[in-house]
Amino acid sequence: MTTTPMPPPQRTLIMGILNLTPDSFSDGGRHSSTETALAQADRMLTEGADLLDIGGESTRPGADPVSPEEEQRRILPVLEELFLARGLPVSLDTRHAATAWAALQLAGDRASELIINDVSGLLTDEQMPQVIVQAGCPIIITHNRGDAQTMQSKTDYDDVVDEVIDELLQIRGWYVDAGVEPEQIILDPGIGFAKTHEQNWELIRNLGRFTELEHDGVRHRMLFGASRKGFLKTLLTDAEGRPRPAEERDTATAVLSGQAAQHGAWAVRVHAVRPSADAVAVTHRICTGH
Repeated sequence: MTTTPMPPPQRTLIMGILNLTPDSFSDGGRHSSTETALAQADRMLTEGADLLDIGGESTRPGADPVSPEEEQRRILPVLEELFLARGLPVSLDTRHAATAWAALQLAGDRASELIINDVSGLLTDEQMPQVIVQAGCPIIITHNRGDAQTMQSKTDYDDVVDEVIDELLQIRGWYVDAGVEPEQIILDPGIGFAKTHEQNWELIRNLGRFTELEHDGVRHRMLFGASRKGFLKTLLTDAEGRPRPAEERDTATAVLSGQAAQHGAWAVRVHAVRPSADAVAVTHRICTGH
């Protein structure tokens, strides 16, 4: 078994997105079999991914929900191979406490090393904090106000930055009150979730508010995920004004990854690893001199 060590924490990590869904907005269906998923994982690791984010349910606006049983059917074989057999750093993208628990049970003695990445925000499964307490694993909590069907109808903010911070801290409170150690919690401002395009840009202009956020004496790590998202297509158009397809937004995504790294993000979550890995490497060199 080969274990890939985590790089030093001062360098922003590259989280490669491994969608095992047939309906992802970016690459739906391409990696939905175990064989194609493992091949994609190998490609991302070769290109510089530090950890892999495995998901079995699309969270794009308008996506149909998936039952925990179907989600587990999709992800558990891939998780077993990547996390257990190969010993690779993995996060699991799920909003279902039952799926998180099944994955953590599969992880066994290594459960505390598996990261749970939950984008459900204010709709957090009430059982999820207790699952994290029992496993002692890291949890990524994302700002969101609804599910895939309703999130884009919940974009009414007076001050989007202040309110996203307040609501993230509210969700954080649920976990801490349940017994989760604050150091286990990673925050994600939720770019693209219950936000208009302009609100996404406003959050990006204020990323330092999130990476410098301290509460009860703890400064939380921040995950930044804007890869190929819809707000970029209104900026990136062809000569006839048509939006750029998702897979042609990777250069723009890499610029955002560099911005996140400059502000001290813990990790950036991306579909195309190499462009963002290069951007982060350059940013790290500029900021640190080595």
